[in-house]
Amino acid sequence: MAVKPGYKQTEVGIIPEEWAVVAVERLVEEKALAKPLDGNHGNIHPKSSDYVYHGIPFVMANNFSNGHVNFENCKFITKERADKLQKGFSVSGDVLLTHKGTVGSTAIVGELSTEYIMLTPQVTYYRVTDANSLNNCFLRHYFDSPSFQSLFISLAGGGTRAYLGIVKQLALPIVKPPVEEQRAIAEVLSDLDALLGALERLIAKKRDLKQATMQQLLTGQTRLPGFHGEWEVKTLGELFNFSGGYSASRDQLSNEGHCYLHYGDIHGAKKTCIDTSVDYEDIPKLDISLKQISLGSLLEDGDVVFVDASEDDDGTSRHLVVVNKDSLPFISGLHTIVAKSKTDELAHEYRRYCFQTAAIRKQFFFYAVGTKVSGISKSNIPKLTIPVPSVPEQTAIAAMLNDMDAELAALEQRLAKTRTLKQGMMQELLTGRTRLL
Repeated sequence: MAVKPGYKQTEVGIIPEEWAVVAVERLVEEKALAKPLDGNHGNIHPKSSDYVYHGIPFVMANNFSNGHVNFENCKFITKERADKLQKGFSVSGDVLLTHKGTVGSTAIVGELSTEYIMLTPQVTYYRVTDANSLNNCFLRHYFDSPSFQSLFISLAGGGTRAYLGIVKQLALPIVKPPVEEQRAIAEVLSDLDALLGALERLIAKKRDLKQATMQQLLTGQTRLPGFHGEWEVKTLGELFNFSGGYSASRDQLSNEGHCYLHYGDIHGAKKTCIDTSVDYEDIPKLDISLKQISLGSLLEDGDVVFVDASEDDDGTSRHLVVVNKDSLPFISGLHTIVAKSKTDELAHEYRRYCFQTAAIRKQFFFYAVGTKVSGISKSNIPKLTIPVPSVPEQTAIAAMLNDMDAELAALEQRLAKTRTLKQGMMQELLTGRTRLL
């Protein structure tokens, strides 16, 4: 394909003629522009006894957020201890890049209230020494670009053992536009990072508000206007009949056959209901005759499916409420407990929320058995108790919580669109396809 005028073909693709492609090593040789320092050299990870309430921040990859270091969730060590450990020291303006484990995460160090920060051995930091030739914000965004990330991750290998040493890092190519253009590109992408951060904070705030509202409404501590009177307390055994699922391994599932609810998909779900009409394409299928499936394992509208196995205590209460208005064949699977209504005392919409209170989770923890894998049995789950308001009050509570869910879903959709927009902008700006100057 012909290269259009004003552009040239390089090892990283087609870029504007006035842009350069240089290796990190060359930047270092030129006293550069960005000096990479491998935090792995001589840096010793602090012991748990080294951590204090205030002091020098100890920064790990999970402290990165939208290209910045989030010091609010950092651990701290004393300056005296940090000085003894040596190496891995970073200051304001440094660009960080993870090279071990979860590789390719990037961040820039903002204003510090301490002399320096200390880094985990998994992080390399780059210090720009000539701002007239290389902008550190641009460098951070370039490290985050799709082309650089693809190359970095491929060289590092995959999985938890991924690693890219300093020698290979020094050989990596970097695109370098004129510095004024670097600054303009960095400003646009940093504005998108700021928008992403604001959206994430708003979503976290809304989630906390919803969680607090659920705890108040679902326990009767706060009543909606117009509702009075005492709530009954019922056991789940009074409300439901319980049965198990049909065991099939993940290898047996495909895109053909009947809908199948695997317990792993309950653990991985981001919502508390599964709708056979909305989610049909995403639900795994099992190609099997329904004659082999017991009626108790076939899921109907309003059924609640709990997991009976979890690798951690928080997972023991995981569940999904089934929405199956069209009565499609839907098989409950391995390690599931199916709850089918005995009565009409729980509104279907209310079931999406009523098993999420702290009191219910505490009961699941109490009855859970096992060491490496814990879970609740069909004989213990009927013993759990739940407060039951009138159906009209349940419906009102569920409607209010559903509105909060809809607001969260809209914000999360906006967040996803903004992330996609940023990826597109990076692809355009960091390759020179779109020019700002």
